[in-house]
Amino acid sequence: MDFTLLQQFTSIEDAIASFFGSRVKIAGMDRVSGGDINQAYRLTLSDGAHIFMKSNKKENLSFFTAEAEGLAAIAKTGAIGVPHVLCGGVDEGRVKGSFLLMEFIEGKMRKKDYWETFAYQLAAVHRAETADYTAKGAYGFAHDNFIGAGKQKNKVYDSWISFFRECRLEPQFEKAFHFLGTEGKKKALRLLDRIDHILVEPEHPSLLHGDLWSGNVMVGEDGKAWLIDPAVYVGHAEADLAMTELFGGFSKAFYDAYREAAPMQPGYERRRSLYNLYHLLNHLNMFGLSYLPSVIGVMEEYL
Repeated sequence: MDFTLLQQFTSIEDAIASFFGSRVKIAGMDRVSGGDINQAYRLTLSDGAHIFMKSNKKENLSFFTAEAEGLAAIAKTGAIGVPHVLCGGVDEGRVKGSFLLMEFIEGKMRKKDYWETFAYQLAAVHRAETADYTAKGAYGFAHDNFIGAGKQKNKVYDSWISFFRECRLEPQFEKAFHFLGTEGKKKALRLLDRIDHILVEPEHPSLLHGDLWSGNVMVGEDGKAWLIDPAVYVGHAEADLAMTELFGGFSKAFYDAYREAAPMQPGYERRRSLYNLYHLLNHLNMFGLSYLPSVIGVMEEYL
């Protein structure tokens, strides 16, 4: 299935007119928090409706094409809420760059069973059929995409271990060698050689959000968790769970409910840091030396 069909316009005004009618105009444009990569806005329309907009440089329209593709892939599972994407394009007037328009989620109070429901929904995403997401293979994705601002390689493999080594750790290590130095590079190469002895093949492939930390989960109007800013691919569900624990973690109720819905393979706690090494390396490559001690610490944990 092709998830790349993002309708594109040459101006935000034309996009608004196409979806809401020629009489509807932009009445307000307010900045909202939107991460480190894009600028984010709440657009108020002349009919009182709100929509969400991201913008970036012209040459970064591919960020938004990949985001729309990822949201569509998660939506296809029918297991959890994601914002509906309207369209994208390059605007020469208002933002002078690329843009993405989507549904504006008016966050509500969490439901009483928010964490348990989130866990059950995520487990359902991870159980969903994955054949439509990879071509003639089990792990990867139909197209490359992004992890933050960095490119994410999604070549299709039959082996999860081979995919994680060659499409996740190897590209990040290659970018990070100038941070690691001679000894760090030696440790990285030794670790890559040992991955087969650390990771396990999953019982079944799973569609992953790919960047599942608290900043990429919001409360929808239904009081349930909605997923945003995906870096999707098909992999081992453990990789998503590990990412949730990297920057503070979720509620204990979430993890208890997830394990009830989808029992983990033995040894997950031993593998968790290796999955998160991918994200730590990505942060090292994007943000610099403050992440180097964490990267070295994880590498030494397995050597």
